[in-house]
Amino acid sequence: MHELRFVYVSYIAATPQALWQALIDGETTRRYWHRVESSWQIGAPLTLWEEDGRVDQTGTVLVCDPPRKLAYTCQQVSFEAGRFEKPSRVSLLLEPVEDGIMRLTLTHDDFEPGSVVYAGITRSWPAILCGLKSLLETGSPLPFRQLP
Repeated sequence: MHELRFVYVSYIAATPQALWQALIDGETTRRYWHRVESSWQIGAPLTLWEEDGRVDQTGTVLVCDPPRKLAYTCQQVSFEAGRFEKPSRVSLLLEPVEDGIMRLTLTHDDFEPGSVVYAGITRSWPAILCGLKSLLETGSPLPFRQLP
């Protein structure tokens, strides 16, 4: 059986600490995606809040190894067709390539067969991570608010 797995690699001009902070700080994540809220302790809950105050996603922190690796479960809440699927898993690996350049590898996997969430994340993750890259490199996120 074919496992549903989405992998996206981005190169970002940033320090490891700046990239890490941009992934875990809710006020920063709100600028390029949704506000994230967690204590980032292993086993802690994680919530992604939409701009209007609704919960978009919930999860549990699986790995928190600053500034190198972060992983959490991801349960869709606001996407009605996806809220009945089992939680998937998001893993982020941060690797310095050379001075001032980071490789960010996102792997989103552990989907159930026939997942409707999988189709959505293949469109949304590239836009989210491009927004993150833009924010760190220029100080401004991409201008769109609604992901394609």
